[in-house]
Amino acid sequence: MSEVGIGLRRNLTMTFAVMITVAISLSLLGIGLLANSQVRVMKDYWYDKIEVSIFLCGSLSEGQSCAKGVITADQKIGIQRDLQALPVVANVYYESQGEAFKRFQERFKGSAIAQNVTADQLPESFRVKLKDPTKFAVIESAFAGRPGVDIVQDQQAILDKFFRLLAVLRNGALAIGAASVLTASLLISNTLRIAAFNRRRETGVMKLVGASSFSIQLPFLLEGIFAAISGWIVSTGFLAGFKAVVDTKVAPLLTFTQFFTWKDVWVASAWLLLTGLIVSSAASLITLRKYLKV
Repeated sequence: MSEVGIGLRRNLTMTFAVMITVAISLSLLGIGLLANSQVRVMKDYWYDKIEVSIFLCGSLSEGQSCAKGVITADQKIGIQRDLQALPVVANVYYESQGEAFKRFQERFKGSAIAQNVTADQLPESFRVKLKDPTKFAVIESAFAGRPGVDIVQDQQAILDKFFRLLAVLRNGALAIGAASVLTASLLISNTLRIAAFNRRRETGVMKLVGASSFSIQLPFLLEGIFAAISGWIVSTGFLAGFKAVVDTKVAPLLTFTQFFTWKDVWVASAWLLLTGLIVSSAASLITLRKYLKV
């Protein structure tokens, strides 16, 4: 530990630079890990709420299945009965034009479009909750084009596009974090190479008096680990602060979804610690083997 302290003081500026670089690199990687957790949480939240909407023929419907006009009461009863009989269906909810209008007004409250739409312009529909959201094809094949049915709409198709976009952003964040970690490993390697060169006399003396390779390499290895742990502490603090901002500033504004939890933060922090230790140790051992010649 005495040798570690001497080494850190001799290369104080470089050590500080390594700590800052490691902290930034691990923080970027941590953001990528939290982005991955956020995508998972949102998928779990939204896929559980996925519904299939079967819009019925109204006065404004133009589909071929609506050629005979507005859906009749018998057609409506038959569609509901057939829906409830399907084994893939968990429950069926009928939404009248009045209910559709009320929900529309709540969603677009204060906008110009809400003032120009009347209840008779909105179609009746059946909201179908599936036991397995991936079984949309069963509903579509059974009801698309059926007399009285205008459109069969799957919310999952809309969400999949959104989650594909999130996946691209998540992968980009992880790639940037991985590249930053690689940069940090190169800086650690360069710092230890300079430290080994500056202490080559001490290293030579230790070798001559019979010191083992491990005892000679250990102070340098601990310097790299110290920089990694210091950077990890800073990055963990950053992730905790980021989570606090999300909880206090973002979540109250975006109440329609859920966000990653504190557990996700601590799991990401554990992965960052493991990554920092592995990267610093590997960079240290590779550099020391080449430059210490022990």
